[in-house]
Amino acid sequence: MEEHHFLRMLCLERKRTERSSSPFMLMLLSGRNLFQAPGGERTIRRIVDAVSLATRETDMLGWYEYSATLAVLFPEIGSLEENAKLIIARVTTALQQALGMEEFDAISIKFRIFPNKEIEPEDEDTDLIFYPDSSGRKDSRRVDQLLKRIIDILGSLTMFAVLWPVFLVIAALVKFTSEGPILFRQKRVGLRGTSFTFLKFRSMYSNNDPKIHQEYVSRLIQGKADQDNRGKAGVYKLTNDPRVTPLGKFLRKTSLDELPQLLNVLRGEMSLVGPRPPVPYEFEQYDIWHRRRVVEVKPGITGLWQVMGRSKTTFDDMVRLDLRYAKAWTIWMDTKILCKTPRAVLRGEGAY
Repeated sequence: MEEHHFLRMLCLERKRTERSSSPFMLMLLSGRNLFQAPGGERTIRRIVDAVSLATRETDMLGWYEYSATLAVLFPEIGSLEENAKLIIARVTTALQQALGMEEFDAISIKFRIFPNKEIEPEDEDTDLIFYPDSSGRKDSRRVDQLLKRIIDILGSLTMFAVLWPVFLVIAALVKFTSEGPILFRQKRVGLRGTSFTFLKFRSMYSNNDPKIHQEYVSRLIQGKADQDNRGKAGVYKLTNDPRVTPLGKFLRKTSLDELPQLLNVLRGEMSLVGPRPPVPYEFEQYDIWHRRRVVEVKPGITGLWQVMGRSKTTFDDMVRLDLRYAKAWTIWMDTKILCKTPRAVLRGEGAY
């Protein structure tokens, strides 16, 4: 297949897997120098013939990157460990027989399985190999991306200039009302699975046990959370978290604890508008389709979730809003979300 046809089939297969959880495997044969050298077309033809004989009729062969990387898509491989090993052995043997050792050694061969159940933040499998639609969308909107970055920088600097007295007051209150640092630093998962240090004004007592939140997040993502003791269905956060200080409850209710994230925006780790960045233990609990929220766009301070229900939405609904934003965002949409954010903050609905 030509590159654009193959990538389209890869995206469709990924979306099917996101719904069915039936895994597929992708083989990448990278050999730019070999493919583009004199006689490269004959080498490519031998590879194609060998792979075609060693694969099923339902498997798809095409260019992942034209003249650089050939790829084979193996849908519905069933029992991962057993079938993957058989496929890898069969295809590798066929290539070794079709090519000389020098040519075979000149090709880099990788086998990737989607979904990878052992995936973790910063793992290589969180890159865009299975998401060529996302990378293509970004490349086609470089001007919009640049404009969004300019707005992020100017907006953050403006808010710092206007709100610096508020920063000082909150910092003093946090320091003198409970022991511990002024800022809360936490590892979060950003765009494409990269990690960064997320900043907030500290709203909890120091040296608290995160286990209560880890267990709650796990139940929530699985749809088993009791929400809070009063049974408020659809609440994304713990509503009676014993780790939160009295001042912290006010900061969370008014979202003032989020202000230090303007530094994350200036550093390019976040945007003013985008999905909220998950903590690693939350990311590890994600279903397959949930992962797209850290692939599509850079995380943000505010977003559709915050202005359309905030923590009163279910987890799946929050992810759907994030994916809806990632698919259709425009500078105008960002502007509308930013304008609606102060009202959502003042109303305080769903904030805990």
